[in-house]
Amino acid sequence: MLKKIWYVPLWIIVVSQTVSCTCSRTQQDGNDFVVPDSVHNVSIKISDNLVKEIVDNISSPIETAALFKSLNVPFSQKYLATTKNLSDYNTAYDKAFNLGVFGADLGYLNMYGKTSMVSVYIVAMKNLAEGLNIGQFFNYATLKRLSDNNESIDSLINISQQSFNRMDRYLRQSGRGNLSIVMISGVWMEAMYLSCRFYEESSNARLAESIGEQKLLLNELVKMLGYYQNQKEIAALILKFAEIQEAYAPVEITMKEGGAPDRIEQDGSLRIVQHDSSIVTCTEEQLRVIIDEIKRIREELTK
Repeated sequence: MLKKIWYVPLWIIVVSQTVSCTCSRTQQDGNDFVVPDSVHNVSIKISDNLVKEIVDNISSPIETAALFKSLNVPFSQKYLATTKNLSDYNTAYDKAFNLGVFGADLGYLNMYGKTSMVSVYIVAMKNLAEGLNIGQFFNYATLKRLSDNNESIDSLINISQQSFNRMDRYLRQSGRGNLSIVMISGVWMEAMYLSCRFYEESSNARLAESIGEQKLLLNELVKMLGYYQNQKEIAALILKFAEIQEAYAPVEITMKEGGAPDRIEQDGSLRIVQHDSSIVTCTEEQLRVIIDEIKRIREELTK
């Protein structure tokens, strides 16, 4: 039986020494961005903090896969996106979205050590990345070697994530921030789809919590997509995500303070870790509606 009220920890990490804020140029580490509208030549400035929060929380497929593994969710191949539809992804938007989808699936395969299957997704991502002219930032040769030789899983994970981050950063720096946001949307959608499918099989309370707390990130993601709503492909994507937002509407989230933050020095930088939590209120029926919407829309966007 799903409890009506979930207590969800939120770990908010602020890097204060390695990031310098500016609105006039793009930082090398990818934490601050000026995102232009490459189609209409309109300069769009998105909040530095908003971009960092979204990227940190959404564009790391490994975190979701790590949650599955920590909860002893058995590995299952049947819910992964098929790589057989590559020829159907003709537009830059389709390529970017499904590059994100495959990135989430690759993170899942890496975390579970399924190196024999990794190569299929590496090839698919390479093809999509080259179609977006960012193939040079996808470390295909190294990833292929690691997967073929069953070498270090940690190395495979790290290089996969580095490749994804470099592609995301270059899209922003080259005036294609719209495609970066679409790619991140694909990561979020696939991670949520897998969470929903595995919750259906396990009824795991922590997975339910994870699905419920995504309401906040979904709202911020739609806000970022909204900066490009004058592009018809992104406008169509916003409508799809708005349907998921509607399913989330009854979910209530309130913040609960967790005491004084910790100051942690790591790798030469200072991190302030806030121990706040959120109280997420959602019924089983409301969760069912959310899951059904996510499943339906993900299938529509990846077919």
